[in-house]
Amino acid sequence: TFVMPFDRVMIKEAIYREKFRGGQTYFVCPRVSDIANLSDILHEIVPDIKIAVAHGQMAAKQLEDIMGNFADGKYDVLLSTTIIESGIDLPNVNTMIIHRADMFGLSQLYQLRGRIGRSKTRGYCYFTITPKRKLNQTAEKRLNILQALDTLGAGFSLASHDMDIRGSGNVLGTEQSGHIKDIGIALYQHMLEEEITRRKQNQQDTEIASVSDWAPQITTGVPLMIPEDYVRDLGVRLGLYRRIGALKNNAELSDMREELIDRFGAIPQEVENLLQTIEIKQLCYAANVAKIDAGAKGALFGFHNNTFQNVDGLLNLAAHSFGTIKIRPDQKLFLDKDLSQYSVRIANIKSFVEKLSDLCENKTIVADKE
Repeated sequence: TFVMPFDRVMIKEAIYREKFRGGQTYFVCPRVSDIANLSDILHEIVPDIKIAVAHGQMAAKQLEDIMGNFADGKYDVLLSTTIIESGIDLPNVNTMIIHRADMFGLSQLYQLRGRIGRSKTRGYCYFTITPKRKLNQTAEKRLNILQALDTLGAGFSLASHDMDIRGSGNVLGTEQSGHIKDIGIALYQHMLEEEITRRKQNQQDTEIASVSDWAPQITTGVPLMIPEDYVRDLGVRLGLYRRIGALKNNAELSDMREELIDRFGAIPQEVENLLQTIEIKQLCYAANVAKIDAGAKGALFGFHNNTFQNVDGLLNLAAHSFGTIKIRPDQKLFLDKDLSQYSVRIANIKSFVEKLSDLCENKTIVADKE
């Protein structure tokens, strides 16, 4: 598999090499409107090659005749759209050239490539792109993945990469795009596990102490991720997301930090943000904080069932905060601070939730002086 700019010399060599070894070639384009121009180009660079044209706008009988003649070896090249994507098994066709490969999806390109190399003969697939045209990040990533995954049994790995690029659909149901893309696979799995536990609890009318009946919602706007250049293997990244989401205390967080440094090197800021957010989440349970929404100008804190164990202590903290802490009429707290820097935002949220947690334990809190 090769990814390269559209080059007439390369196309000429690929088609002639296939012909001289007794084989045939697919030339695939994304649109019917591209066929006429590409047909002229092919007749210029390989004038002695027999070319058939096939696309979905042809009559069924005409299309059947063309495919039959191509299968019988009466043509050297089949110029077509993606109608050959599935259901075609021609062992004699072992070279494929895809025009404007950046316009196809990952699974579509993989399916097209599967039309060649279906016998003992080595197959060659060329993904061509417009010369000097800068690809968007997603298209470039798709093509690089396909160029790397050229072994048998690569389907599952490719599907994992596709999920990593596009995001997963809903676990329950037939939707191919859902909440997982918005909140991340680890958090989605955690929420799903909690919901399943709640439903079992209602059905069996038993108490399950190990799982809380609510989970804090933390929105900070800070990048929370494991970068691909830090952990390259997709399966390992997904496993780390799942393990980090299940951390229960500071000891486990410390162990996770040590493991990450030992296995992958110094922890990048995005991963550190993720770990600190998990730590904030643990503190939220102790402080009964159900929701945190933070931005550049401050952070808003909401309590589970609008209740707080130490109301007097909270009022005293707000009274001595010099206007930094404000209690709103809807019983939510607003932390009025400049949180435009991500590191400052995470640190202030964590410090404030720690104070709320200490108040719940009736510890004495000293307000910050601005």
